[in-house]
Amino acid sequence: MLGPVTPTLLFTAVGLIPDVRRAVSVELKREGDPLYLLGLTYPELGGSEYYALLGHLGRSVPRVRLGEARRNLEIVREAVDRGLVRACHDLSEGGLGVALAEMVLGGERGAEVDLSLVPSAGRLREDFLLFSESNSRFLLEVREEREKEFRRLAGRRASRIGRVTGESVLRVRGRKGWEVEGEELGRAWRSPAW
Repeated sequence: MLGPVTPTLLFTAVGLIPDVRRAVSVELKREGDPLYLLGLTYPELGGSEYYALLGHLGRSVPRVRLGEARRNLEIVREAVDRGLVRACHDLSEGGLGVALAEMVLGGERGAEVDLSLVPSAGRLREDFLLFSESNSRFLLEVREEREKEFRRLAGRRASRIGRVTGESVLRVRGRKGWEVEGEELGRAWRSPAW
């Protein structure tokens, strides 16, 4: 037995997709496509999965910034409707690090990212950039041939932080770079952390 399930508030959203062929999933699709992070990362690790693993609770819980949230969601919707995006993942539980891992796990492709390119509110430590759970952020695989159109749509709200690679490996560049094979990510994902 893994343990009890703590009481959890659950919100469900349902939307209509007029053409299911235009639905976007999370797994990375095409080598060479750019990866964009939409939205700002704030130093918001309070109550995060990262702090829980370290045995901390923290005080800086993620804030909902309604104006930013609305605009970012509009950009994602418009980019998907125009067919600019091959894959998309929200940055919530576990932040950028977990979203990247799940996108690599979903398919046969990998990712290479540079933490110095992650858009943030001020200068943040690399663990904050990777694991902050700031609201209303999205990681998008943009079609390489439509990148200029995406940049015009997103403006300064999105930053190119990396690219999709042809091998199932997650590479993160920063002060101390590291890489993890897709198989190792899969083993970690399937085994509980507690």
